[in-house]
Amino acid sequence: MLVLIAYALGSEARRAVNPADKLLPAPTQIVETAQRLLTQSDKRSGDILFWKDTGASLRRLALGVGIAATLGLGFGLLIGLLPLVRAGLAPFVSVLSMIPPLAVLPILFIVLGLGEVSKVALIAIGITPFLIRDLSQRVAELPAEQIVKAQTLGATSLAIGLRVALPQIMPRLLQAVRLSLGSAWLFLIAAEAIAAENGLGYRIFLVRRYLAMDVILTYVIWITLLAFVIDWLLKRLTQRLYPWAGEGGL
Repeated sequence: MLVLIAYALGSEARRAVNPADKLLPAPTQIVETAQRLLTQSDKRSGDILFWKDTGASLRRLALGVGIAATLGLGFGLLIGLLPLVRAGLAPFVSVLSMIPPLAVLPILFIVLGLGEVSKVALIAIGITPFLIRDLSQRVAELPAEQIVKAQTLGATSLAIGLRVALPQIMPRLLQAVRLSLGSAWLFLIAAEAIAAENGLGYRIFLVRRYLAMDVILTYVIWITLLAFVIDWLLKRLTQRLYPWAGEGGL
């Protein structure tokens, strides 16, 4: 509420000096713009661009995060459980995590083209190293007694991974995905801003040339709301599936 009040006061002050000011549109103007964006169809395509952009961005985000979570879980288990794999892959993953993902975006566009694959790949490349390092560390911290007891009972490495380690790191996987969502959104918006025909990031950078701050702020508020809802859903999913994990207010 304090932020909203501060914005309203700042907007009123700027428009008192310059009624045509576009930098801080009035809150009522933002509401009117949001209503128009949510309901008005495009004259050429007949689609409501706001919802089309939302669907395209969420699809890319889901694919990128899903691929990253799958790779992070698989390699996290391997690195955390198998010393030989840890010795070979852990340093490599550490080096990969230091490469700025946005720096390889031009390479992705050259190799994979300007389509959907490069955008999804950027999200996956951006957050996979973090997930691998986080999950492998969690697996390595499992009590050694559990591994020894499972081996004593004749469990193979595969059985230990699936029956001992996997159930215990699944809550951590969901928490790690929540922590990486901010970076995932960043990579998504960056990829859409550079080369896309739709998407939330594409629309923001398209209208910036017209100084359409009311449209930009509407999209920014919507992205923030989407990120909050996704984070809340993952938190609720963790609490429902793994109540013993001690998921608190994070």
